[in-house]
Amino acid sequence: MTHWHWKSAWPAPAKLNLFLHVVGRRPDGYHLLQTLFRFVDHGDWLHFSPRADGDVVLATPLPGVAPESDLTVRAARLLQAETGCRQGVTISLEKRLPMGGGLGGGSSDAATVLLALNHLWQLGLSRERLQVLGLTLGADVPIFVYGRNAFAEGVGEDFTPLPLPPAWYLVLEPPVQVPTLDIFRSPDLCRETPEISPHSWTPGFGHNDLEKVAVELYPVVAEHLAWLAAFSPARMSGSGACVFAEFASREAAETVLKQLPQGMRGWVASGLSSHPLIALGAP
Repeated sequence: MTHWHWKSAWPAPAKLNLFLHVVGRRPDGYHLLQTLFRFVDHGDWLHFSPRADGDVVLATPLPGVAPESDLTVRAARLLQAETGCRQGVTISLEKRLPMGGGLGGGSSDAATVLLALNHLWQLGLSRERLQVLGLTLGADVPIFVYGRNAFAEGVGEDFTPLPLPPAWYLVLEPPVQVPTLDIFRSPDLCRETPEISPHSWTPGFGHNDLEKVAVELYPVVAEHLAWLAAFSPARMSGSGACVFAEFASREAAETVLKQLPQGMRGWVASGLSSHPLIALGAP
């Protein structure tokens, strides 16, 4: 097991939604989902340095995102507020995942901050408590704290762990940011896909209910899906924009990647059996 310390580079992996069904809506307007989250071996990296002044500083602000509204800063300040911790931190983020890509980049970053600083500041919060805190930052934060590939229900916070077979994925990044709220607000969104039980899921099952709306709003997403679907069944992840297809081997995925038309971006990653920080701290 890796010995995690201040000098470590801390991983924040991407997730793929192997399927995503909207099965209803709560009275408060939140959509009820069923989805299968899978972590992949590609993502952002975070670095932490202790500060004596108790402040939380993001050394690598993202263009167009005010530091105080950045999820990494909010996650660190949430931990301080929750525990009364007076320690500070400088956070450096190596951003490899696209914003508005449906890969959970910002949520994964926030989860890694919660897990890392709980460990580095020796706060002793349980993983369950960190999941509850994470949900206040965003709907996808808890799955990254939970750390296991899982069938998710509710608004995306009720998990059933599912062991997934090894797989390789080719992920394409259409050059557009898709605002999740625009997709969920669409009158064209299907909101009544029948529910299934977690253990009746089989590889290849289902579809992404958000895809139809996203491709209508963003034709470039449709173009990427169509290109990829010529090689293997292709799907959108989350609310988009990224699309992916599964392959049996790295070689098969990379053979297709080499054929990517000029102007399209993509990468190959293996499916993980769990989050790289799964062994950290309390179970």
